[in-house]
This record gives sequence, C-alpha cells and structure tokens, in this order.
Amino acid sequence: MDKITDTPKQDAPGNAEKDPDNWTTGDEPMTGAQASYLKTLCEEAGEEFDPDMTKADASKRIDALQEKTGRGA
Repeated sequence: MDKITDTPKQDAPGNAEKDPDNWTTGDEPMTGAQASYLKTLCEEAGEEFDPDMTKADASKRIDALQEKTGRGA
C-alpha cells in the first residue's frame, strides 16, 4: 500500500509550469479567466487587449504583462 503524505509530488509540474507552446489545447480560444485577467493587465500597462487570442498566446501575454506591471510572482 502506498504511503499517503500531505506534501504534493515535487516532480509533477502543474499546467502553469508547462510551456504554452506544448499545450494540447493551446490553439483553443483563451478561457474566460484568462480574458478577464489579461484585460486588467492590459489596462494597467496601457496596452491594447486582443479578445481573439489563443490560450497559449494569452498565457505568454499574461506572463509578459505581469513582468511589466510588477504583478508577476
């Protein structure tokens, strides 16, 4: 029987850690959550929001704007 622990596996990357270019659903339209957050970041950065981005492109744009606005982790 496997031992149950309270700590997550350290070697199992979450979706946020995978390269968006390798996402199987990366070509799909961005999610509502991505659109909402990206719109906020665009407003803060004084940049235009593109509502037609894919999930992968939106993720990359969010990363870039987080850096620009200081919201990045």
